[in-house]
Amino acid sequence: MKIVLAADHGGYERKNVIRDWLEEEGYQVEDLGTHSSESVDYPEYGRKAARRVQEGQADRGIIFCGSGIGIGIAANRLKGIRCANVYEPYSAQLSRQHNNANMISLGARIIGEDMTKEIIKVFLTTEFEGGRHQRRVDKLDDLEERGR
Repeated sequence: MKIVLAADHGGYERKNVIRDWLEEEGYQVEDLGTHSSESVDYPEYGRKAARRVQEGQADRGIIFCGSGIGIGIAANRLKGIRCANVYEPYSAQLSRQHNNANMISLGARIIGEDMTKEIIKVFLTTEFEGGRHQRRVDKLDDLEERGR
């Protein structure tokens, strides 16, 4: 599975830790930056990661900022992206089972390193349930189309 990572300055250090950990776990990882703790604008990095997922160049995306909120909003602006801002494993599980989330956004200033890893494990190993949930995801896609 190929995972794309991105972060602004608020998530830079956590992204690096997670990148190394995911590689140790055997995942193929692409790190889109940022590559320093200098202040940058989170929409740029949310968009970069979402574009990779949108174009099929990555199976899943994991993005970081201080809260996880802004960068997740940025990612969700791209068609076909379902990025969930999650803070614990259960919401990560539901984001996959019920919403077929293809990205998650995480708050590096809110969630500790061990919890971040637990959330990501769940996100990467949980399957979409389909069924009645597929109907709802299809409705999200329809809303996206009609909103353009």
